[in-house]
Amino acid sequence: MSSLTARDAALFITEIGRRLHQRGWLAAADGNISVRMSDEEILMTPTGVHKGYLKETDICRLTLDNRILFGRPSGERLMHLAVFQKCPQAVAVVHAHPPVATAWSIARPDLKELPAECLSEVILAAGRIPIVPYAQPGTQQMGDNLLPFLPDCRLMVLGRHGALAWGEPLEEAYNGIERLEHAAITLGHAQALGGLTTLPAEEVARLREMRARMSGRTL
Repeated sequence: MSSLTARDAALFITEIGRRLHQRGWLAAADGNISVRMSDEEILMTPTGVHKGYLKETDICRLTLDNRILFGRPSGERLMHLAVFQKCPQAVAVVHAHPPVATAWSIARPDLKELPAECLSEVILAAGRIPIVPYAQPGTQQMGDNLLPFLPDCRLMVLGRHGALAWGEPLEEAYNGIERLEHAAITLGHAQALGGLTTLPAEEVARLREMRARMSGRTL
């Protein structure tokens, strides 16, 4: 759970919303951010509000069993609740719409994950980045589709919808979106310049061994 006070957590959520908007990873009322405050309660961004201009008083409160305590939390909250329920160590969840990462899921519906074996930093920083099958926004399926990837994956592309990252501090979840979009841009440039190539198999194996000895967090 978060070590922040409720006020500090709410202010941090508003800051993350501004960062996501400034980077072009959210437009208007898109996306949502949540922080686990206790074993029973989370704070979350409201539905229908521009994330670049959030105020502390906009932040909603609800329980892990989806009882609303204050405000009108995001209609996509079932996705966040699925993460918190499956991953006891999860403190924060960020769902954004980074354009290039999302575009990979549109242009390459055959892919099950981003081609991490092309980039050492993706293997070391995230392990693997699966592409979660599409689910209609606001449905229970959004949460259910995440379950096969939890708790192993902290960073995921949501098919035709954006991305989701979770972490132990909120900063880790934000960093996950940054890591994902940077990798997606690099891979996209490589594809346009002539095609993707992978690291040698033995190097991929060594990098995965290095990742296994690390904390498991997104770096």
